[in-house]
Amino acid sequence: MTVLDIPAASLVVLVGASGSGKSTFARDHFGPYETLSSDSFRGLVANDETDQSATAAAFDALQYVAGKRLAAGLLTVIDATSVQPDARRKLVELAKAHDVLPVAIVFDLPESVSSARNEIRADRSIPAGVVKRQTDQLRRGLRHLAKEGFRKVHILRTPEDVASVTITRTRLLNDRSDEHGPFDVIGDVHGCRSELEALLGALGYALARDEQGRPVDATHPEGRRVVFVGDLVDRGPDVVGVLRLAMGMVASGTALAVAGNHEAKLVKALRGAKVTISHGLEETLAQLAGESEEFRNRVATFCYDLISHLVLDDGRLIVAHAGLKEQYHGRASGRVRAFALYGETTGETDEFGLPVRYPWAQDYRGKAVVLYGHTPVPTVEWINNTACLDTGCVFGGALSAMRYPERGVVSVPAEQVWYEPIRPLVAETPAREPGVLSLADVQGKLIIETGTHGKIGIKEEQSAGGLETMSRWATDPRWLVYLPPTMSPPNTSAREGYLEHPAEAFSSFRDQGVTDVICEEKHMGSRAVVLVSRDPRRFDAPDDWRGVIHTRTGRPFFDPVTERSFLERLDTALEQAGVWDEVAADWVLLDGEILPWSLKTGGLIREQYASVGAAGVTAMSAAESVLAQAAASGIDVAELAGRTRARVEDIGLFRDAYRRFVGDPGEVRFAPFQLLAAGDSTFETRDHAWHLAIADRLVATAPDLITPTARLRVDLGDEDATAHAIRWWEDLTAGGGEGMVVKPFANLSRTEKGLVQPGIKVRGREYLRIIYGPDYTDPASLARLRDRDTGRKRSLAGREYALGVEALRRFTSGEPLWRVHEAVFGVLALESDPIDPRL
Repeated sequence: MTVLDIPAASLVVLVGASGSGKSTFARDHFGPYETLSSDSFRGLVANDETDQSATAAAFDALQYVAGKRLAAGLLTVIDATSVQPDARRKLVELAKAHDVLPVAIVFDLPESVSSARNEIRADRSIPAGVVKRQTDQLRRGLRHLAKEGFRKVHILRTPEDVASVTITRTRLLNDRSDEHGPFDVIGDVHGCRSELEALLGALGYALARDEQGRPVDATHPEGRRVVFVGDLVDRGPDVVGVLRLAMGMVASGTALAVAGNHEAKLVKALRGAKVTISHGLEETLAQLAGESEEFRNRVATFCYDLISHLVLDDGRLIVAHAGLKEQYHGRASGRVRAFALYGETTGETDEFGLPVRYPWAQDYRGKAVVLYGHTPVPTVEWINNTACLDTGCVFGGALSAMRYPERGVVSVPAEQVWYEPIRPLVAETPAREPGVLSLADVQGKLIIETGTHGKIGIKEEQSAGGLETMSRWATDPRWLVYLPPTMSPPNTSAREGYLEHPAEAFSSFRDQGVTDVICEEKHMGSRAVVLVSRDPRRFDAPDDWRGVIHTRTGRPFFDPVTERSFLERLDTALEQAGVWDEVAADWVLLDGEILPWSLKTGGLIREQYASVGAAGVTAMSAAESVLAQAAASGIDVAELAGRTRARVEDIGLFRDAYRRFVGDPGEVRFAPFQLLAAGDSTFETRDHAWHLAIADRLVATAPDLITPTARLRVDLGDEDATAHAIRWWEDLTAGGGEGMVVKPFANLSRTEKGLVQPGIKVRGREYLRIIYGPDYTDPASLARLRDRDTGRKRSLAGREYALGVEALRRFTSGEPLWRVHEAVFGVLALESDPIDPRL
């Protein structure tokens, strides 16, 4: 058996004369979509696989499709003769353009075998002279394949060789995506062994020493592992000690490492290549000169074997010495290695004579975290999901590590300045720039990845609607870190006289596998998100900024003076209720309702509801007067008069319904029902009892500002408890309440059926008159209204909820503003979906 090793991400070129068995081999060893055949492409462009005049067009199309596959990281096989150097050159260039490895599988079979096979082919006739010419071309180029750029060349010389082949697909050396950590990624050490020992100790590692007391390994009691970002060598006082420890850790599996530019140069020097002895290399070579030849050989092998970058944790973490653009993640080419080791320069030099590096991190928009070093900075700062960990230890700064996935930084100061820097340590960019948002981030069709609902698609027309709202009315995006989801009603009730009823909401949760729910009073107010901050710097805000209050579509709720007064009062209530101490943070985000409803809907009440009520009263009064005259004259209008009286009653109920929600605009109150986030924490997994207990404490400390929320916990498996909850809702709505919201008691919940609805609103019979009109309870009207698309509304609510949770998690974990804004914008874009607004 012949085993052919094929990199999983590569361009495989089958090279051989017609009849050598390439197509059969491809069918046997590769998937139907992995192989691109020149014959098939001739058929696609000319309707004839044997039409040689279509060869140029066919190869243009083939290379285009191959390029798309390679861009997606898919193994691609080219089934063509490829016996001419020019044909192979184009394919090697294609592989290099997409930073994948070109591999050649050569079918160097005897000419007689290929000719004999061609003679019995029924689909085409290939002259023996053509086969001879192709075989000659193949053999003339065999010895040049490696020089042409093929990284692997497999040669099969007999039919038996071909028949015995087994293909093994191997991952690239940089693919360690199945390793999930946790990791401690350490920045450039540059020979600072003492500081490295101190940092490992601070991270919780226990050092192992050899018989001479020198550290040769380090282990963590929780199984954490170190990842070195390169540049272990040069400039520092004990390069040998750093190498001995790092090599020991890598050998034992307690550490991983990538190559730095200083290791690359050291390898050349140790192997006798001519290099310029500068930038600290002289110190390394001098220190190694005192070691044994065996140790120097180990160092040379270790440094030579270091790879350009590592892909870890299912692709969520990339470690490269100088960083890595998203298009290079998991790829292999000279260009990728050069970028990983040296970064990208503008071609200019600064006032210190050093190259000006292109700020690739400012343009980075990848989902993976990229940790790197190379360019020393004063402190570790997050820039678009990337962080530089080289804090210039050898220059007198500090040696730093990033804990992953926690994103916590641990640093130890340098013991002294070991090497005078040519350029002072300066930050690459400010940690948080107001202008990090880009129109391209939220334009056109979007796919947003969430941790609770997978991928959520945003249509182009939805993006356009979201942009319209965002650009005209929205709160400053730096302070707009969350938008609440819409809320779905239950399935339409079939009960006489009802459009919505708790029984359908309870049934929906049972169907999703949830039986422990909480029913919360639904306040007749306006949904509001309230951000209270004691540290404006966290939000890149002015020094006197206290926070924001915005609507569920991101619009400012109050004028600046009213907003500030409200926030100051709420800040005091949070202090007195002990909330600030409990969350140990300097900002909190609350979700709730601001009362009265008329505060934001005064115009709607005056111009729509009141006018409808007045017109109804006027029209019905006139109708009753006319009917009374008709009855007095002996005309039988009893039936019509009865219907008119019913409509008069409906008009009265309609006016009562909206009037009870008109309040004094000077008595603004807030009914919080959830503490969304604070500091570096989100609270969607805290049960609703915890959230409402905080609300109760705020009510106790500020009853003139905070309105309580009535609630009832219900076991849906208990019929008596369910019946009691229905009566509770009936009493609540009969007393003038809007209705209730039924939520999973545990808050964010997942079952085998997926993400559970965060809440289902059940509005009262009389409140729905405001929504559907005075006479909606008429049997004919109810029959028509029961045809409601509540399923689409539920789907929208679930997606918006997932996006809101995602935005909070991204913000509290310190991700860049554009990433937070992407999820927030997604909610706003989905809100532009044309769904019946009455639902």
